[in-house]
Amino acid sequence: MVSHTRRGKRNSYGRKLYIVYYARLVAVDLTGTNIYGATFENADLTGAIMPDREVYTTDINLNFHPENAPLVKEITMTREVIHTDNAPSPVGPYNQAIIASGKMLFVAGQIAIDPRLGEVVYRDDVIKQTEQVMRNIEAILTAAGATFKDIVKTGVFLANMDDFAAVNGVYAQYFSEDTAPARACVEVSRLPKNVLVEIECIAVISQ
Repeated sequence: MVSHTRRGKRNSYGRKLYIVYYARLVAVDLTGTNIYGATFENADLTGAIMPDREVYTTDINLNFHPENAPLVKEITMTREVIHTDNAPSPVGPYNQAIIASGKMLFVAGQIAIDPRLGEVVYRDDVIKQTEQVMRNIEAILTAAGATFKDIVKTGVFLANMDDFAAVNGVYAQYFSEDTAPARACVEVSRLPKNVLVEIECIAVISQ
């Protein structure tokens, strides 16, 4: 039963009180009790019914998880190209829309800064600037565990829309038309550091 444990009287609330000095509690029912002055450092509570009606056990399964579900849910990337004849067909290496699921990666707009120099390169050459921009994007994708194939949306900003064909020529080297991401391309009045082109993108990758 109970060793070296003194049972007290019921308190004003009608609840049983126990004062435990050191104990081996075997099949003791502590349901609904308040325990005061307890020292359980060397106590063996195996089999005791605790105040929450649970039977005390030393068998703890640290790997337990409800329904044996994994602790971390694996997320895989899925990608579907959308095309409809009821909307204009793409006029470049992009698609009308992409359905994607997975972990999203938002890449900030990149301009033609060489990270080794920290300066804009090829001030007057939009093709060279675009090549540098794509290298910068590739470096960021790689750091995040992604590739150009994971990109689902891009935004292209031009200082002069007359440069569209030149920029598009470089851009097309990184995407095939059948799997290319959705894209927007706009002319703006001015870009940071007076560059000629800036490109941002969104990628979806597996986790």
